[in-house]
Amino acid sequence: MNSSSVVVAAMAALMMFLLLAPTSDAAISCSDVIKDLRPCVSYLTSGTGKPPSACCAGASALQSAASSTADKKAACECIKSASKSLNPNPQLAQALPANCGINLPYTISPSVDCSKMFFLLQD
Repeated sequence: MNSSSVVVAAMAALMMFLLLAPTSDAAISCSDVIKDLRPCVSYLTSGTGKPPSACCAGASALQSAASSTADKKAACECIKSASKSLNPNPQLAQALPANCGINLPYTISPSVDCSKMFFLLQD
């Protein structure tokens, strides 16, 4: 490979990195949030009692992953959007964090206002 080919390859790699880099301050993606909370879906829509251990493990992973303010806001918005199609039981959704022994600063609800809770999410 000659030096001009190396320069072109380096420029192409840099351009790909810039194009693929996230544009948001949030490091967490909606797919990450969905993956973590997927084990909770049947419990939140039709469950009773305590949530399954896989659900609590996912909720705990989400709590750990959403460490920055931007991550928490992104997770909140994703949960809000996903819950519109799930229509979770409001009591189960509200109690999920406590029943799993964790503290999420937002409720799994299609009506949660993530912008109004933003002050609770400060790092």
